[in-house]
Amino acid sequence: MTYTGNVTKGGPPDVRELPGITIWKMEVGDFENNAYLIRCNATGDGLLIDAAAEPDRLLELIGDRPLRAIVTTHRHQDHWMALKEVARATGAEVIAHPLDAPELPVPVTREVVHGDVITVGNASFEVIHLRGHTPGSIALLYEDRHLFTGDSLFPGGVGNTWGDREKFEQLFTDVVERVFDRLPDECWVYPGHGRDTTLGAERPHLPEWKARGW
Repeated sequence: MTYTGNVTKGGPPDVRELPGITIWKMEVGDFENNAYLIRCNATGDGLLIDAAAEPDRLLELIGDRPLRAIVTTHRHQDHWMALKEVARATGAEVIAHPLDAPELPVPVTREVVHGDVITVGNASFEVIHLRGHTPGSIALLYEDRHLFTGDSLFPGGVGNTWGDREKFEQLFTDVVERVFDRLPDECWVYPGHGRDTTLGAERPHLPEWKARGW
């Protein structure tokens, strides 16, 4: 496998080809945001996770092939600054959790909650609600081996809860119960910023994360 998930500002996307889907990861904007374009290999239909910034670059990546949906993982502005332009240009369905949807710059055409399934072509993605970073933060899971986590899980810890112990406990509990307790070590984690990781690489550090409270 040549895919590493290491991308840079203004640089080309890193591409991962799987039996059912192809993933393009690209860094956009000034906050090291990751945008992920996923296409069903059988139909060519596309899904974009976080239209974070630089709409022109995202639209160039999408090209003239169909984009069926845009999922915004959570309400923070650095994850949706290109949403209006990309949604207008592509006509894609706009998807988010109902607790974060009102904060987005365009109407959400489909609200999803924990356990819902988003289907694009022949590929299906399960919605996992991970509360704490924001009330409506979601992750998308493909075939129990590929998890797109937004800002809820990174190499080295869960997402920022700004010193709020209650929010940290909620996020840590959700990440443990809904991710680590369920999915295997080889599950690949694609975060909203920075480099990728695997659950196996992070699992030994769960007690440390809980003890430090962030």
